[in-house]
Amino acid sequence: MDTQKIINEGYISGLLEKAKEASKDDILKIIEKSKDCFGLTFEEASVLLQVEDDELLNEMFNAAKYIKEKIYGNRIVIFAPLYTSNECTNNCLYCGFRAANKELHRRTLSAMEVVNESKAIEDQGHKRILLVCGEDPKKTDIDHIVDSVKAIYDNTDIRRINVNAAPLPVEDFKKLKKVGIGTYQIFQETYHRETYKIMHPTGSKADYDWRLTALERAFEAGIDDLGIGVLLGLYDYKFDVLATLIHSDYLDNKYNVGPHTISIPRLRPAHNSALKEVPCPVSDKDLKKIVAVYRLAVPYTGIILSTREGAGLRDELLELGVSQISAGSKTNPGGYEEDDREATQFETSDERSVDEMLQVVARQGHLPSFCTACYREKRTGEAFMELAKDAHIHEFCHPNAILTFKEYLLDYGSEETRKEGEALLEKELNKVVEKKIKEETIKRLERLEAGERDLYF
Repeated sequence: MDTQKIINEGYISGLLEKAKEASKDDILKIIEKSKDCFGLTFEEASVLLQVEDDELLNEMFNAAKYIKEKIYGNRIVIFAPLYTSNECTNNCLYCGFRAANKELHRRTLSAMEVVNESKAIEDQGHKRILLVCGEDPKKTDIDHIVDSVKAIYDNTDIRRINVNAAPLPVEDFKKLKKVGIGTYQIFQETYHRETYKIMHPTGSKADYDWRLTALERAFEAGIDDLGIGVLLGLYDYKFDVLATLIHSDYLDNKYNVGPHTISIPRLRPAHNSALKEVPCPVSDKDLKKIVAVYRLAVPYTGIILSTREGAGLRDELLELGVSQISAGSKTNPGGYEEDDREATQFETSDERSVDEMLQVVARQGHLPSFCTACYREKRTGEAFMELAKDAHIHEFCHPNAILTFKEYLLDYGSEETRKEGEALLEKELNKVVEKKIKEETIKRLERLEAGERDLYF
C-alpha cells in the first residue's frame, strides 16, 4: 500500500480550506442528502467539519440521530476493556504506559489472572470484552494475546473478545483469527505524519507505515472485522477525521469491507505523561460534531465511546449517533480486582457502574445490548456490510438485543434497573414487525425466564 497516495496531506488540507467557502444552503443540502444513508463524499464531509453555527450543528445532530436509528435502531452495545499488561517498549508521549515512565507500577497478567479479571467483568453483567495490552515483544507477544483469549473463552461465559493490539505480521494475525476473536482494533493515533513522528519518538510504534498497513495484513490473514480511530487532541481534529474517512473508504473499495467501528477517544491526562497540555484541544462541541460527521459520512459503521468522557457528555452523545459504549471500565492490568491508579494508561471520567449506566440508557429510550451473535453466526466482513449498508442489520440485532438485555436483568440487574428494563422490553417487543420473529422472541424470553441462557438469532 502506498500510504503517501492514501493519506495525502496536501489534498486533505486543500479540501478543508475549500470547504470554508460553502454557503448555508450548501450545508443544508449535504445534511439532507445524508439522510439517504449512502454516506458522503470527502468534499461534503469537509464542509460539515467546518460548520460552527449552532443552528446548522443542530441540523447535523438531528440527522445523525435519524441515520443511527434507521441503520442500527435504538440499540446501544455495552462492553468493557480488559488490560492484560502495561509493560511497553514504546515511548508515546501521551501514554501512561510509555517506557520512560519509571513511576508506573508494571504488571503483566498470567492466564489465570486474566481469567480472574474476566470473571470480575462478567460479574458486572458483561458478555463482550476488548482485550488491550502494552507493546513489549518479550511480555505481550502474540502467544500472550492468544493464550489470554483462549483462557477467557475456556473458563468464563464471555462470548466475544475483541482485541486492540500492536500491528502484527500476517502469520501472527492468522493466530488471532484461529483463536476466534471478534474485531481487531488498531488506532493510527494521528494520520499527520510529522505529528506522529513527534508523539512516537522511540519504539516499534515509531514506524508510521507499519501501523497504517496493519489492516491490510489482518485482511490477508482472514480477519474481516476491523476497528479504527484517532486519538483526538494530538493534531487538528478536522484533518484527522477526514483522514479516517479516507482510510475507511480505501478499505471499503479494496475489500468491500469498511471499518465495523470507529472510536472517538479524546486525549486524557495520564500518570507521568510527557505532555503537559493537549496539543490541539477538542471541545465538547467539537466532539459532538465529530460524532455527527462520522455518522453522516459512514452510516454503516459503529461509533464507540469510552469512559474517557464524563457522564453528562456521554449521555448527550448517546443521542447523536454513538452505538457502542464501555461501562464500569478499568485501564490497568488487574484493575477489576484491585484498582491501582498508578498502573493506569489514562484517567477515566465516567465512574458509573454498569447497572447505573443501563438505567440511563433505558431512560433515554435506548435498548442496551450485550449481543455477540453476528460473530458466532459469521455475519462479519462483507456479510455484515451488506446488511448494515442496506439497513437490514437491525432485523437480527433488535431481537438479539431484547434477549441479551433480558438475560442481564434476570442475572445482574438491580431492582430499579429491572423495573425500568422490563417496561422498556415490552415497548421494544412491540416494535418487532415480522410476526414469526416476534413469536419466536416471546418464546425465547420465556425460555430465559425458565433458566436457559445464551439464546439468539
